[in-house]
Amino acid sequence: MPYILTFGEVLYRLQSTNESIFSVGSNRMKIYPGGSEANVAVALAQMGDQVQFFSAFPDNKLANEIIESMQNVAVDCSKSITSGDRIGSYILLSANGLTSGEVIYDRKYSSFSSLKVSEIDFDKLFDQVSWLHWSALTPALSQDMADLMEAVLQEAAHRNIKISVDLNYRSKLWKYGKTPLDIMPKLVSYCQVIMGNIWAANNMLGSPVQDGLNRNTSTEKYMECSKRSADYIFENFPNAESIANTFRFMDNPNHNLFYGTYHNKTEDRISAVFETNEVIDRIGSGDAFMAGLIHALTHHMNAQEIINYATAAGYQKLFVEGDFGNGKAI
Repeated sequence: MPYILTFGEVLYRLQSTNESIFSVGSNRMKIYPGGSEANVAVALAQMGDQVQFFSAFPDNKLANEIIESMQNVAVDCSKSITSGDRIGSYILLSANGLTSGEVIYDRKYSSFSSLKVSEIDFDKLFDQVSWLHWSALTPALSQDMADLMEAVLQEAAHRNIKISVDLNYRSKLWKYGKTPLDIMPKLVSYCQVIMGNIWAANNMLGSPVQDGLNRNTSTEKYMECSKRSADYIFENFPNAESIANTFRFMDNPNHNLFYGTYHNKTEDRISAVFETNEVIDRIGSGDAFMAGLIHALTHHMNAQEIINYATAAGYQKLFVEGDFGNGKAI
């Protein structure tokens, strides 16, 4: 059976158990393995898919433990390389990841962000691979990483491998003098499957988005906006076959409203709306949605089943602590 390969930087999350990291007498932190592409790989493996993950790891105990944690849920990390000295991280400045607290990234000079094209054996990387998944987080790091990502995508396209992308937009990462619109259209032109939201698509691909949309905007209006965005992408990115958008709104730390839309060139579908006041961890819910989307597409579900499955997988992640989900779609 061919593999789904996810390609990106593994990270670890540091999270305060209090609202202030340096609370006197209780300055404790939790640590979780993660990173968007790693999260997708873990979720897909738990859905029963054959998954490989590529990243660059330093040779140390922390890296070995992260690799082991992924391999324990059947993610094959054997194509990853050993190089550099450190794993990137991010600090979540909230007690539970449920507030809009600041995220501080510490990714410069990490093993992955220092990766060179010459270090990648493309024959090995794509051996028995039928699907490649990446995210906008990689080209956000530097021009060198954007160039590396383009080389990877060119190779995958040359080998007729299906490609998916998550339009993860993190404004704090785009700090090297280029905007997403300078970089992402060329990279996304290689992709058949595009996931994100209508605002990220606007920032990265130039698709239209209406002003004044908010949490109280109707699902019917958001479906109309999603279709308009998808129509633009289909017209301007000829390789695109499937487009999915998430809609996630939070009124308070424990509340989440979650639904999704799906478009191909002949159909437009919207999921049921999920709502809860019992959120445990919002981090990784978009990655779980992405995994559900890939799983549904590779298992040839119909359009309504695709968006139902992806949305349910993303929603289920809200009740799982840590970046990695459990691969369930309720």
